[in-house]
Amino acid sequence: MGSEVGPAQSRDTDRNARHVRGSSHRGRRDGTTGVGIMTTTLPFDGIKVADFAWIWAAPTTSKYFADHGATVVRVETESPPDLVRTVGPFKDGEPGTNRSHSFGDFNTSKYSLSLDLKNPQGANVARRLIGWADIVIESFATGKMDDLGIGYETVKKLNPSVIMVSTSLMGQTGLASTYAGFGFHAGAIAGFYEITGWPDLPPDGPFTAYTDGVAPRFLAAIMMAALDHRRRTGEGQFIDASQLEMSLQMLAPQIIDYNASGRMVSRIGNRSRIAAPQGAYQCSGEDQWCAIAVETDEDWANLRSAMGKPTWANDDRFSTTEGRLSSHDEIDKGISQWTADKSPQDVMEILQVAGVPAGVVQRSSDLMRDPQLKHRKFFRELEHSEVGNVPYTGHQFRIKGYDNGPRFAAPMLGEHNDFVLRDLLGMTDDEITEIAISGALV
Repeated sequence: MGSEVGPAQSRDTDRNARHVRGSSHRGRRDGTTGVGIMTTTLPFDGIKVADFAWIWAAPTTSKYFADHGATVVRVETESPPDLVRTVGPFKDGEPGTNRSHSFGDFNTSKYSLSLDLKNPQGANVARRLIGWADIVIESFATGKMDDLGIGYETVKKLNPSVIMVSTSLMGQTGLASTYAGFGFHAGAIAGFYEITGWPDLPPDGPFTAYTDGVAPRFLAAIMMAALDHRRRTGEGQFIDASQLEMSLQMLAPQIIDYNASGRMVSRIGNRSRIAAPQGAYQCSGEDQWCAIAVETDEDWANLRSAMGKPTWANDDRFSTTEGRLSSHDEIDKGISQWTADKSPQDVMEILQVAGVPAGVVQRSSDLMRDPQLKHRKFFRELEHSEVGNVPYTGHQFRIKGYDNGPRFAAPMLGEHNDFVLRDLLGMTDDEITEIAISGALV
């Protein structure tokens, strides 16, 4: 910067200036520290995204665009920081704003702009960023963007052709639109908790904030459709995306069943209502399991043969699906005796060779060693500015001649303030200094 903030300024002002001064480095295609716009043409090259999102669903959505070429500016603040920055796992078990690998995996290939949206100077920067963007995405509680002065009506005036995506728990309209919460809450309201768990225990719910994992797939497709529409017509869009509604497709069979028959589905553990036996069976070693799923009478015959045709399995009651469903506990006991002295890998291999669907219940440590994932180079090692070399999840597809996963590691908070203000928004030294002195870069 041409203008420096003098030592007489407050500690906060000096810190804000350091945020700016320390952020002008560029990056390389190999993902090493620092970033810049890549020269290699990628699918979303030239697309600009102002990312006002936080937590999981919306940041993961913009990550898809960032990883594949879009210039994505993640707007955040340290007061408070994105909650995902405060939860682990942390590198070396040491907590820190820039050390969360959960945040890291959701925010690869992005630039971080630390900005106080309640500060007038910060609000001005936000409006300038919106004018620059092709897409604006946010996931605050309904009405929050309006409160900040950057709701859709304002956004549309600043940038008539912009595509704005607002994703929230219940959507932007309706009696429940003001409900604030996380994917755990949406999962419960949608009905996932009632059908997940054991019949003799309270609702357990699916692992993690389930709707946050479902929503990005819908959001990314919607945003690509909106970009195509704008390419053809020049028109922008406002996309109101309810995480609850996006998740209901995953419950379509249960919803249709109720509408057709009045039947209400509840918890049955790992079992199926239409086939048996199915479950996770304990193997040798501490807390080692293998999942087995018999779908047909042929599967059952193959399972019997793989187990050596034990006497208990020859019972005529087990020859039909109906009989196996009604005798599930008894069959589970017999299968568990067979798996108890075998490793889960051995059980899986024996059964797969026999034509029976089976799979090891893997842990994260197993996934890092998984030979299939290694073969497909799913995990990508990238150099992070604070925590060093760490693995990030790559893309889930392969196209001949294209092998682009995350382009660079997730940003530190405010790491690219100078790059965003100067290079992307075209601000002068004096403008940047004024913004820093105002305390907006926090």
